Amino acid sequence: MDKKEYNPSDVGCNNGNYFGMPFTTEESALVLVSVPWGVTASYGGGQSYAPDAIIGASVQLDFYDPVSPDEWKKGIATAPIDYSLQDMDSLLRSDAKKVIKYLEEGGTLFEREMVPTRRARVNSGSAEMNCKVYEQTSAWLDRGKLVGLVGGDHSTPLGFIKALGERHNGMGVLHIDAHADLREAYEGFRYSHASIMYNVLHEVESVSKIVQVGVRDYCDDEVALVRNSNGRVVQFDDWMLAAARFEGTSWAEQCQRIVEELPQEVYVSFDIDGLSAELCPGTGTPVAGGLSFHQAVYLLDSVVRSGRKIVGFDLVEVAPRGEDDEWDANVGARILYKLCGLILKSN
Repeated sequence: MDKKEYNPSDVGCNNGNYFGMPFTTEESALVLVSVPWGVTASYGGGQSYAPDAIIGASVQLDFYDPVSPDEWKKGIATAPIDYSLQDMDSLLRSDAKKVIKYLEEGGTLFEREMVPTRRARVNSGSAEMNCKVYEQTSAWLDRGKLVGLVGGDHSTPLGFIKALGERHNGMGVLHIDAHADLREAYEGFRYSHASIMYNVLHEVESVSKIVQVGVRDYCDDEVALVRNSNGRVVQFDDWMLAAARFEGTSWAEQCQRIVEELPQEVYVSFDIDGLSAELCPGTGTPVAGGLSFHQAVYLLDSVVRSGRKIVGFDLVEVAPRGEDDEWDANVGARILYKLCGLILKSN
């Protein structure tokens, strides 16, 4: 479809692009990079199929958004998907599952001897994935594009955050998630989905602060890391948010407190399981509690209304449950559209 003939009020076109938009990467302000990867998922799986599922569901969206009206007209393009990552995922997922099963249930002598080999393969493949993501996102940033990343599991954005960190010293991370993701090499996987924020802290020195919102499932080691971070990690955990609400603090007031912790330039890392579980039942590790859709969007909008700039974002851990149940992809597509509008609005 020619861009001049494009009617956003017409039937959505399943053209392989997010939201069925006709924009090329050359004419778009924002480029969406897909990372079909879910190797280290430690409970549910399927994250590697999320980009295609979200693309399919996104065609059903209408584009008027009172939070960021007409921002889509600046152009939202879909970068070609590197399906070699999905091929690697299929091969390495088997190794990862065997390691996880051994840790959870024990195993034979042969399996015990094979665990280091399998871990090494997964760690090597994950490092290669990080390099590919770094190179792809760096290329778009060098061309002056805004970039958003669509995972995949939560390990996928590390290379992107490194690329942004080279260009935005002192940026903060707004981390919406049910989990703190501060575990060191969880299950022996250096680049585990449960280690993304640990790796950001230790590998991206230009990130000045991580502000975590909605966290409600984390361990003693992660609590200790937060306490010893000298303020570099700040948590607004799910219980804290709920207790404040019960005691009469409005969500607007809570969002103001959260935003005040962020520096001027903000990267948004949005794990879909940060939302209430009924909005993402297929996600890898759903947890009771969480944000409503509107709470999450209001928080994101509060960042932009404060005058802060969103310099990049990811949406991760959407796990489609099959062709007959597109709910997870449907919700994911709508969060993605809000993120797109707000990054364009803030820039």
